[in-house]
Amino acid sequence: MVDIVEESWKIQHRIENRAKNFGKGKYGRVLKMARKPENEEYVKVLQIVSIGLFLMGGLGFLVYWLWSVLPTYF
Repeated sequence: MVDIVEESWKIQHRIENRAKNFGKGKYGRVLKMARKPENEEYVKVLQIVSIGLFLMGGLGFLVYWLWSVLPTYF
């Protein structure tokens, strides 16, 4: 019977080894270039994403409304 503590330590070591090499692989360059956005940049991105969400929601509602209203006329 396998000891659960030993198995959990093996899993823990595997996870730590993967995390240790994460910054050295193909994602390393992206992580080195990443930075925290400034407030102005964050607000601008938030505004653009909000507008996009409202447009997509409005378009979805319009399609739903047309599908529910148009069949009554035909």
